[in-house]
Amino acid sequence: MIKQFFQRPIVNFISRTLFYFIIILVLIYLYSYSGVGEGHFIYNEF
Repeated sequence: MIKQFFQRPIVNFISRTLFYFIIILVLIYLYSYSGVGEGHFIYNEF
């Protein structure tokens, strides 16, 4: 029953879109959390 539900084209499209959107949000969060582009790094003072 669940398999038939996800084989519908519109449900498949919406579920894949949400899945990839969540992955993109997680990657953006991890990129901002890593501190890339922030000002002070220990070797910038030398």
